[in-house]
Amino acid sequence: MSDFTSDFWSVFVALVTVVSIVGCAVFLKALSVKRVPGSTVETMGHVWDGDLEEFNNPLPKWWMWLFYITLVFGAVYLVLYPGLGSFKGVYNWSSQGQYGAEEQKAQARFGPIFEKFHQMDLEKVAAEPEAREMGQRLYLNYCAQCHASDARGSKGFPNLTDKDWLYGGDPAAIKTSILEGRGGLMPALGAALGDEGTKDVTHHVLSLSGLTHDGIRASRGKETFAQNCAACHGPEGKGNVAMGAPNLTDGVWLYGGGESAIIETITKGRNGRMPAHKEFLGDAKVHILAAYIWGLSNTGEKVAAE
Repeated sequence: MSDFTSDFWSVFVALVTVVSIVGCAVFLKALSVKRVPGSTVETMGHVWDGDLEEFNNPLPKWWMWLFYITLVFGAVYLVLYPGLGSFKGVYNWSSQGQYGAEEQKAQARFGPIFEKFHQMDLEKVAAEPEAREMGQRLYLNYCAQCHASDARGSKGFPNLTDKDWLYGGDPAAIKTSILEGRGGLMPALGAALGDEGTKDVTHHVLSLSGLTHDGIRASRGKETFAQNCAACHGPEGKGNVAMGAPNLTDGVWLYGGGESAIIETITKGRNGRMPAHKEFLGDAKVHILAAYIWGLSNTGEKVAAE
């Protein structure tokens, strides 16, 4: 109701709601007392399946009273809780207020635990069984949708269990990625390189990681790579963690390492985004989550989906 620009709409909604409830009660009462005059029961003229007819009889008592109870329940609810325009109800309840109360209750209970681990070095947190269990819960709630329940990722979403990191795999870098988010942009070069130039660069990229390639195309693509790609990926294609530019020599591919996948990447570009969790989770929870993720590739611990 906060979207209303004047009190008129609040009054309008409340009036329509009250009239609807009263109207339903009057309509129900009228239909519940009307009886067919005379000894012959007439039908409403509706017939189904040849002989299934609708008779003009009052509703059964149990059904009628069930409707009345529903109307009374609706009226009481609208008095106690929001629903009549901008009227907040006797209890002054709101979903935001309830969420805030639950959050405060949870903070009072779990805050000291999070704070205890927050004061520890991230590597030590990763070695604590209690912290790993908490980190796993956080991961499954907030990260598994993209990186999968086993943290091995999928197309476009990095594997978190190996040693390959776009922005660095040390504890501080992982924590920064979760807190601030990341935005990886690969510009589309298809228009600039053309079909043949794109294919030449593709085969040079394939050669960097020892995959099957056309040597002639790879040789032609080397110079094109130096002119258009080396600024981000480096002259040898080993990437740049400061920019999030992937290493093209290690055989790890975020969007697929086949010829067609690489051509698509060069032609159309890529725009990956890791959302920031700083405001949503807070530094203490992110500290535990980062420790858990760091531990996946440094302590042998693996995510177990439940």
